[in-house]
Amino acid sequence: MDLELNDKVVLVTGGSDGLGAALVRRLVAEGARVALCGRDPERVGRLVKELGENGADVLGVPADVTRQEDLERFLSAAEGRWGHIDAVVNNAGRSAPGLFEAHDDSVWEDDLQLKLHAAVRLTRLALPHLRAAGGGSVVNTLAIAAKAPGAGSMPSSVSRAAGLALTKGLSKELGPDNIRVNAVLVGLVESGQWVRQSAGLGVPVEEFYTSLAANSDIPLGRVGLAEEFADLVVFLLSARAAYITGTGINFDGGLSPVV
Repeated sequence: MDLELNDKVVLVTGGSDGLGAALVRRLVAEGARVALCGRDPERVGRLVKELGENGADVLGVPADVTRQEDLERFLSAAEGRWGHIDAVVNNAGRSAPGLFEAHDDSVWEDDLQLKLHAAVRLTRLALPHLRAAGGGSVVNTLAIAAKAPGAGSMPSSVSRAAGLALTKGLSKELGPDNIRVNAVLVGLVESGQWVRQSAGLGVPVEEFYTSLAANSDIPLGRVGLAEEFADLVVFLLSARAAYITGTGINFDGGLSPVV
């Protein structure tokens, strides 16, 4: 199936590690030109070097998505290199759930800045470019707690629920401009954060994932693969998903109680 992503320019935040890195690899395999950003310059540099050595057209920008000036620099670098922008993936984030009473205002503010305001700012910056391209696509990486929050899930579940509302509202506003807006809601999925946590515990990562799945009642019985996440997002960005917008798709092996 031709996804028609050849030479399309895609911005990916949180693209140097875990799910984001898997997505970047999948996009370049489809012929897309990808600008990725991440906070860690070494991770950004390693991925750009790896992909560049294989002939991919990739731009890496060390950036903190909670800073307006960093997002402006990220977008300007991509536009300056390729002259247009076709899609945005707001993927930056981290798992940070906890009990309501354990978090003060600073924790809430930090979470909202990273998971909501960063997506708002980058999408707003990208809109003129998407319109100039005749349309495009935005995909927001969220979590299943956005639809079905549980105890001990805050502030992440609240930030992600706001991201789901943003997705639906933008899809209504931007549809007439042929700009589609969707979200992927992840459950237990491979990520760099889990890899680092397993290493800190001194447990092999595969054993760690097996334990996570066994204790989570996932109907499919396993943790999701980063490559499977990438396949879904790439499809949503592609021309094959031209009639899909305003949708939040659970990527969770059936874990969420909400469709």
